[in-house]
Amino acid sequence: MNIFKKTKHPRVAVYSIDGIPFTFIEKMTQKGVMPNLEKLFKTGRCRSMNSVYPTISSVAWSSFMTGVNPGMHNIFGFIDREPNPFDMFIPTSKAMRARTLWEYLSKAGKKVVVINVPVTYPPRRVNGILISGFLATKIDKCVYPPNYADRLKAWNYRIDADAWLGRKDKEKFMKDLITTLERRVFTAFQLMNSEEWNYFHLHIMESDRICHFLWEHWENDDPLWAHRFEDFFNQIDRNLGEFQNRLPTGTKLIVMSDHGFCTLKKEVFLNKWLTDNGYLDFVREKPESLIEITGDTRAYSLIPGRVYINLKGREWAGIVEPASEYSDLCYELKEKIAAITDPDTGEQIVDKVYHREEIYRGDYLNRAADLIVIPKNGYEFKGNLTSDTLTFKGELVGMHTYDDAFLYVDGLRLTDRQPEIIDLLPTIFELFEIETPSIIEGKSLL
Repeated sequence: MNIFKKTKHPRVAVYSIDGIPFTFIEKMTQKGVMPNLEKLFKTGRCRSMNSVYPTISSVAWSSFMTGVNPGMHNIFGFIDREPNPFDMFIPTSKAMRARTLWEYLSKAGKKVVVINVPVTYPPRRVNGILISGFLATKIDKCVYPPNYADRLKAWNYRIDADAWLGRKDKEKFMKDLITTLERRVFTAFQLMNSEEWNYFHLHIMESDRICHFLWEHWENDDPLWAHRFEDFFNQIDRNLGEFQNRLPTGTKLIVMSDHGFCTLKKEVFLNKWLTDNGYLDFVREKPESLIEITGDTRAYSLIPGRVYINLKGREWAGIVEPASEYSDLCYELKEKIAAITDPDTGEQIVDKVYHREEIYRGDYLNRAADLIVIPKNGYEFKGNLTSDTLTFKGELVGMHTYDDAFLYVDGLRLTDRQPEIIDLLPTIFELFEIETPSIIEGKSLL
């Protein structure tokens, strides 16, 4: 398919805004807050896009960069576990079992610059530059090639804002967000102008950070924070405009997010429910780790809403027999968890409960949770072990949504089917006129 005139060195640039919802952009463009995105909307080429389950950034961006589902790339959550001997860990790029977009492009001879995409730490070798995002801690270790660390330091690059400030001091949090965004964008423009590249990707993580701590304040038109929330997104939009203006002629621009957002009414502690209903038991009243479960435990949960059966032969303290006992317990839990209600309002908390085989496939399916619980908008599952109540309202006031991500592809009308985040990799391949490997599950949107 000849989608644009062949050039000797085609270019694609991605400006990704973590967590920005399609419906939010509609509202902001109507209010004049995001005029550059408004121009994109007027082309008729902006679409809502589906994310992944569970709908968290580490899983979503892993699916974007590999074009496959978690059962094939092996990133299932922000926290994961080794079942025997038991250990909990944060999955990094070392845990990813699929080749990434920038590795494919590098192998095809394309030069890449990738800045701040989650789950790229530690940085893999690429034909170009990769600055790791979320999970990176030190500038000396966050960039490939390593000698670019000195440039990042000279530019006062910031890996991430301090999200804990969002709980303690929102004024300091806002200042930290603004500074981090400014240094990230400055660094991107330095590299855009000084480096040769075919693929350039700038990821804005600060949008996700502000939504977690200020979304409800914006939605309720809080007199102190609503306008400052919109001002921040106006800055992101202005950065987008400058990003566009700096692109070489003929560059194909993609603007996207990985999920949507809505107000978080309450956090829900699934391990509390499992304990109260006789499925989870600990050796003491206030355990510090899941390693402290007793021999009576039949199931436990990790954030967000992933339920693991305490299966004999797999788990360190497994008691549930494989085959029929395992299957019966899965169906029992699926039915009971689906019926959980808010003890204060009587509202249904759960939207769906999936067996892992319903949404995942691949060589790493056996590492997925046995059940994946999807909450209704407004409720978010946590993995706490010592909560005295089923639900809690805290400082986090925004949560991710599955079906309200955003996508724009410059100058091209997309297929009529609903876009999925795994479709971006083959779409980018088609823009480069590179054949998509058969292992890729996503389908080009062009």
